[in-house]
Amino acid sequence: MTLLTTAPIRRLSRADLPRCLDLCTDRGWSREDRKWRLLLTAGIGYGIDDPEGDGLIGCCVLTHYGPGLACVSMALVAERHARRGLGRKLMTHVLEEADGTPVFLYATDMGRPLYEQLGFTPVTHSATHVGRLAPEPEREAGPLTRPATASDLPALLALDAEVFGADRMPMLTRLPAFAEHVRVAECPEGLTGFAAAWSNVDNTVIGPVVADSTATARHLISDLAVHTESEIRLDVDVRHPELGHWLDTHGVTPSTANTLMIHGAPDLPGDYRRRFAPLMVALG
Repeated sequence: MTLLTTAPIRRLSRADLPRCLDLCTDRGWSREDRKWRLLLTAGIGYGIDDPEGDGLIGCCVLTHYGPGLACVSMALVAERHARRGLGRKLMTHVLEEADGTPVFLYATDMGRPLYEQLGFTPVTHSATHVGRLAPEPEREAGPLTRPATASDLPALLALDAEVFGADRMPMLTRLPAFAEHVRVAECPEGLTGFAAAWSNVDNTVIGPVVADSTATARHLISDLAVHTESEIRLDVDVRHPELGHWLDTHGVTPSTANTLMIHGAPDLPGDYRRRFAPLMVALG
């Protein structure tokens, strides 16, 4: 056996943040400090230390949403050790740790073959839209949105549990501190949607976007976009072609795509018709 095949997998902590960022740099990924801080706090990081030196040669993060769903993300292997079985070793370990819980992830074209071999099946695709949102010459009719307040939290959590189909309370209660802006849409009967905007390395990510209609989603996105001077990014489920077309025609154009895949269940729970964009592809 080689040192790589016998190298143990250990749990990561917040102290491993620099090592995770260095591994991102090694693979040409952005050093997304804020995202990693959230992931290592809300999820469980797993890593393989370099047997011949300092740092990590592989890592991934598993985030649980209650007892019935989990998400795996940030699966990375150092370039010098690519295609030597470390990615499979990490993913196999994570699935064992999930202990039968359905696990989903967003796969790149490069990673998809491995995930298919491990039993993941495709559910849908998301298109990454990036750009500066052109303002509407005249605001279309539709619901008004406003900044979320602490008193909105119970209704927001109830709506999200219905739409997402799993318990994201530990993640969403962190959202006001993590995101720069959180907005809600409402009607006399209660909340009809919510969305957040948070700053990443070179853009502002808008997500999650939960809404009762495409019109509500557009209003939430528009009202969040006016508060940022940077480009915005949304990862839009391709089952919402009207929203994708609207973004494209308003300067936020598609660049890359990811495949949403699941292991241990035929589909994600919840209602995709009201789930327009994830918080981030690393979390769903």
